[in-house]
Amino acid sequence: MADFISPAYAQLTAFVSSIPGLLPAEASAFTACWKPVPALRRTDFLMQAGQVEYTLYFVHKGLLRVYYPTESEEICVGFAYDQTLICSFPSFINQQPSAYAIQALRRTELLGIHRTDFMRFVDENAAFTRFWRTELERNLLGRIEREIDLLLPDPAQRYQRLRTRSPHILQYVPRKYIASYLRMTPETLSRLR
Repeated sequence: MADFISPAYAQLTAFVSSIPGLLPAEASAFTACWKPVPALRRTDFLMQAGQVEYTLYFVHKGLLRVYYPTESEEICVGFAYDQTLICSFPSFINQQPSAYAIQALRRTELLGIHRTDFMRFVDENAAFTRFWRTELERNLLGRIEREIDLLLPDPAQRYQRLRTRSPHILQYVPRKYIASYLRMTPETLSRLR
């Protein structure tokens, strides 16, 4: 685990230091709250459905999928990859058992911050509060776009919108998970590619 700690903290520090209005001392204090998480191997779970989410994670390297498990399928609802944040957000906010699972699709190295430390920093730092509000707004807009995608009856339209909005996902994520995310069969996705 020790091999990735310094580069992971350097990445996190760069990410946090880019927040407008956040002073270097504040960025340093916030970064110090993050702790290394044991690396996940491919297929390891970061979070199982039914658990309560107490941690927000920063992905140093890797790829994870967020999915909603049903009896008949696993419905992929999102992904996290290098230099992104991830958690089961409804559970993180409401402190209720998660309906979602988060699973590594390849070896993943993470840092994590406990909800208490994160919320305290949000409450005490106006610059970070503005940044967090902007992130939440950006994510809400992304979710609205995703809802539109799911309402489109034509798989080709759904695929084209993903290519336009998030082309990087097509490079990182295995096809079967992209197909699940777009609510189509892997065969349909193969025809569209």
